[in-house]
Amino acid sequence: MSELLIFNILLIILFLSSIFIFTILFFITAPYGRHVRKGWGITLKAKIGWFMMEFPSLAIIIVLFFVGNKKTNLPAIIFLIFWVIHYFHRSMVYPFMMKGGNKKFPVLILVFALIFNFINSYLNGRYLFHFSRPYATDWFYDPRFIIGTILFIAGMFINIQSDYILLKLRKTGENDYKIPYTGFFKFVSSPNYFGEIIEWTGWAILTWSLAGFAFALFTNANLMPRACSNHRWYKKKFDYYPEERKALIPFIY
Repeated sequence: MSELLIFNILLIILFLSSIFIFTILFFITAPYGRHVRKGWGITLKAKIGWFMMEFPSLAIIIVLFFVGNKKTNLPAIIFLIFWVIHYFHRSMVYPFMMKGGNKKFPVLILVFALIFNFINSYLNGRYLFHFSRPYATDWFYDPRFIIGTILFIAGMFINIQSDYILLKLRKTGENDYKIPYTGFFKFVSSPNYFGEIIEWTGWAILTWSLAGFAFALFTNANLMPRACSNHRWYKKKFDYYPEERKALIPFIY
């Protein structure tokens, strides 16, 4: 079996799994963060779980770049930089700024996340740095690259800003939740998810690849139901939760 056939099979699996994940998460809330609960097996400290979950995406893409055949292709280098910036922050910075010392992360969720991250990183890295035709330097002037880059940077900003707003709400060692009121929290309950959806939609456009679109689709399928769960949780926990605030998309949903 050739590697290209394996690549295409994994790509189909990622597209199909998005449909499954989108459906099941409307019935079963992913048990971590504010939704962590008993009955999901062994748990780790949240900091360790987040690091172990996100770090493979950083490491795999770097390895695939250096074993690929696009090491001198400037657009490919830019793609690598974008990906590394996101996952360096997610694996090497964000987890170690968490303040909830007793927060737990189910190992079962970690296993599922690792499976996805290995497949997703392989698909994106192997396509961009091996299977794709070399991106010409005039790709930087293509509307797809320009629009995608704007969305990617804007989404990453919203995502990181929202995460830090949540981190600042809690003092060191605190585990209780509070209502955030600044940033995009003025409009939606999960702006961190909103930002990540925009970010990876931008990635799909700026790389213009099936692997990128599969990632964007899975991100939507994974985060949309979770945003709805967060919104319901906030409204149930806080009697004075802002009525005008939407779940995920400002002013709409």
